[in-house]
Amino acid sequence: MKNHIFLFLIAQLITANISAQTGALWHGKKCAVVLTYDDALNVHIKNVLPALDSLGLKATFYISDYFDGLKDQIFQWRKAAANGHELGNHTLFHPCAGGPGREFVRSDYDLRYYSMKRITDEIKMANNLLTAIDGKTKRTFAYTCGDTKVGDSSIISIIRQLFVAARGVQQEMPPIDKVDLYQIGCYSGNGQSGEEMIDWVKRTMSNHTLLVFLFHGVGGEHSLNVSLEAHSQLLHFLKQNEKDIWIAPMLDVSEYIRNYQQKNKM
Repeated sequence: MKNHIFLFLIAQLITANISAQTGALWHGKKCAVVLTYDDALNVHIKNVLPALDSLGLKATFYISDYFDGLKDQIFQWRKAAANGHELGNHTLFHPCAGGPGREFVRSDYDLRYYSMKRITDEIKMANNLLTAIDGKTKRTFAYTCGDTKVGDSSIISIIRQLFVAARGVQQEMPPIDKVDLYQIGCYSGNGQSGEEMIDWVKRTMSNHTLLVFLFHGVGGEHSLNVSLEAHSQLLHFLKQNEKDIWIAPMLDVSEYIRNYQQKNKM
């Protein structure tokens, strides 16, 4: 009897090791890919949502209203949320830290001169607005311009209280046990070909890691832009490899990572 128990435990350890090596920890697949789109651009509604929906892929859209265009988009975002896409928080007015190299930052929305109360209020109000659109109270956050400070003070503790996870802008493909849920890295789309972005996916498949894409313009409307053709090539590659790639919104993937990390604490 003892020999049977011993053999069973050995088999379990071998299975766990194989799972880790093959990436089966990612919802039974080799890796996870999250598609994120920032700023609620019109091209996200015109170009991105139809492309995603035609393939049955789900993504996260980080919504902001710095250009005063959200009022004309509410119906489409409500429909997108009902169809399984996540509407994430990207603040109301997209404040960033200004300074040299950041001349695009308007003085009224310069994080160097915000107070903690002001940024907290703005983030909470953005949550209220998103709830009015999609009826949901649980979501993720994306740091504007990747900035995590107001003056010299970090906002990460506030973000931890309000969100399941938060995306930064540092370039990384972490394994599941190394993901920092409140500073998730990404690879940003800006001028790459479809083949270049597909190579990122192939790398994360080989290494059994997490890959988050950050897009702004898709077919125009932003200085950070990828072509419609390149974006389409990426989406079709993801769809063709769904058996090996878990493609889901940031909220779903973050909750899965949290549960894994909590269960596997040493």
